[in-house]
Amino acid sequence: MSFEITKKDKLMNMDQALQTFVAEAGELLVDMEDALLRLETEPDNEELVHAMFRAAHTIKGSAGLFGLDAIVSFTHVVENVLDKVRNGEIAITGDLIAALLPCRDHIEDLVGFIPGMAVDGDTRAQGEQLLTNLRPFLGQSAQAEPAAKVLVPHETRVESSGGGAVETDNWHLSLRFGHDVLKNGMDPLSFIRYLDTLGEVVSITTLADAMPDADEMDPESCYLGFEIDLKSNADKAAIESVFEFVREDSTIHILPPRSMISKYIELIQSLPEDDKRLGEILVASGALTRHELDEGLAEQAEQAKAEQPGKPLGQILVEQHSVQKEIVETALDKQKQVKEHRAAESSLVRVQADKLDELINLVGELVIAGAGATLLAQRNGDGALIEANSLVSRLVEEIRDGALRLRMVQIGETFSRFQRVVRDVSKELGKDIELVVTGAETELDKSVVEKIGDPLTHLVRNSMDHGIESAERRQAAGKPAKGKLKLNAYHDSGSIVIEVGDDGGGLNRDRILKKAIERGIVSPTQSLSDHEIYNLIFEAGFSTADQVSNLSGRGVGMDVVRRNIQALRGTVELDSTPGEGTTVRIRLPLTLAIIDGFLVGVGDSAYVVPLDMVLECVELSDADRQALAHRAYVNLRGEVLPFVRLHDHFEVAGKGSRRENIVVVHYAGHKAGLVVDQLMGEFQTVIKPLGKMFSRVKGVSGSTILGTGEVALILDVPSLVQQAAAREAGLNELAGRTRSADRATASVQ
Repeated sequence: MSFEITKKDKLMNMDQALQTFVAEAGELLVDMEDALLRLETEPDNEELVHAMFRAAHTIKGSAGLFGLDAIVSFTHVVENVLDKVRNGEIAITGDLIAALLPCRDHIEDLVGFIPGMAVDGDTRAQGEQLLTNLRPFLGQSAQAEPAAKVLVPHETRVESSGGGAVETDNWHLSLRFGHDVLKNGMDPLSFIRYLDTLGEVVSITTLADAMPDADEMDPESCYLGFEIDLKSNADKAAIESVFEFVREDSTIHILPPRSMISKYIELIQSLPEDDKRLGEILVASGALTRHELDEGLAEQAEQAKAEQPGKPLGQILVEQHSVQKEIVETALDKQKQVKEHRAAESSLVRVQADKLDELINLVGELVIAGAGATLLAQRNGDGALIEANSLVSRLVEEIRDGALRLRMVQIGETFSRFQRVVRDVSKELGKDIELVVTGAETELDKSVVEKIGDPLTHLVRNSMDHGIESAERRQAAGKPAKGKLKLNAYHDSGSIVIEVGDDGGGLNRDRILKKAIERGIVSPTQSLSDHEIYNLIFEAGFSTADQVSNLSGRGVGMDVVRRNIQALRGTVELDSTPGEGTTVRIRLPLTLAIIDGFLVGVGDSAYVVPLDMVLECVELSDADRQALAHRAYVNLRGEVLPFVRLHDHFEVAGKGSRRENIVVVHYAGHKAGLVVDQLMGEFQTVIKPLGKMFSRVKGVSGSTILGTGEVALILDVPSLVQQAAAREAGLNELAGRTRSADRATASVQ
């Protein structure tokens, strides 16, 4: 038997550092995409450009540490383009955004090819094509390199400013020996001849500008200067060491070749994110020698001693011609990046999701154990023990809330992903659509967020395809040519509500009803409200599309959306206004683990009502109890309140209590009453899923374990509220028909 090793399996086997890189790369790519999409509407936002460049640079640098050459080489070219954008050499246009977005996606694909999985031929070919698309922005021919060399980094050409650089690929040495060098027994020419051991002296220019008149000349003094071009692979420190014995008496500037500027910059960018000072970063990269750093620090100290306005070390080093301005700026960026990273690390701790799940499970068991201890104390009537258990219960409740908050995340990250979806789909459909996001800071359980992405994607694409009209139709209807798609989230009664709305043409009520009748979903004689007709689109196989597109129209999807949401103990409903648009409203529980509940008794059974949905509890009067069998509502202080009698709904054996109570609950703006035998008080509820055997039981959403060890069912309040409203409507319709029949009979008589 053979087993296929998947990407997920390989990811589990990676060491912790590489897992962190993959996670951080994913976050940086999200930031990069967000910046690219925002630049379409904010092309002058320099901070977005810098954020994009930092994301690409960080990914490239981190990938280099792990030897991920494919990521490094591809991202290097993208970084070159972004660098030109940052320097104002490339304007931000729609074509540039269109070229960079697929590059961002390709980097994400490359991150997926973790060690042990070679980049496949299709992905490599895709990368070659993307780089071909980028070359025109770099001023290169689309056929500048053979396809096989596409993933080799291009050399970055950085023009020098401040500090100077050679315009060739040779080192340039500017030497001004001290006047007493000959008196000290040193021959300047011997040092120059020694340079031949490090490479090839290409040219020497002798400068006699410091030569005095003949009558003032001292034959034992040195007045000459030398400008030397040296072709060598040696580093700066090795070249400087040649002049070690005359360094104190001479002025020596060693300027790197033009190609070395970009090399130093890359070295600085790839340095580990250690908490180093500016000079240490420059020395570590090789752009600055230790002696040059000491000279710069000495001058800075002299300025401080003389109480002069102190210059930054970077400025001093540039003025001393020890290092180039571009390199200093790169080192400062690196320093800032390290500080930001460390600040983020100090405020965030990465915890694996399974560890949080384990913590939540343990807290759930603690809640159950605490409930059992409290029940035992109450039975024994021990006041001190009851008080102690009350304190423990309060602390357990705080631990529970704290543990659940650890898994709470803002829905904004999920919403932000749809910027790209809206952009791509709107271009595919030839429509101009704007995405408006509100309530992004609304929090919900991470486990819910992970499962809501696919249903939201389908709803968004469906709204763009079917909901929002073409620009011509919108203008003909007096609307703006640009359509508007809205994503909104907010908390309501212990639930989170997510809305997907558009300002399109709305749903065609008659067309939906006709299709539903044709498919046998409803009968021609059924009387349905507009709201009920609109929600028929969630039925399996229902579609009103005349043509099948690659986005929708096959009658597959909306029923899956509802099924996925119901699996999360949520509901979905739809409102539409012809000519104005459609809004799909999803209601989900904030968490799938632990809730505060209100315990009620029906016969010998116990049931839990989510406490956030409970408004009040009222004891039924004798008059109301007598009327329960004849009507589907009670009079609650002049308000008509539909109800569900749980004793009848769950077919509990035996007669109900003589002192029944009604628990008033609310959901989505509707109220209903639950008639119960006994009120048992508040109860922390650990939600346990029902088995498949009970998945279709109406009115129940889960189960929990009481302190006695018994099982109590958690009531599905949304379905019970809908059932109560439907029962009231049905009885009212029946009463109306009876009254009409009576009037008809009376008129005949």
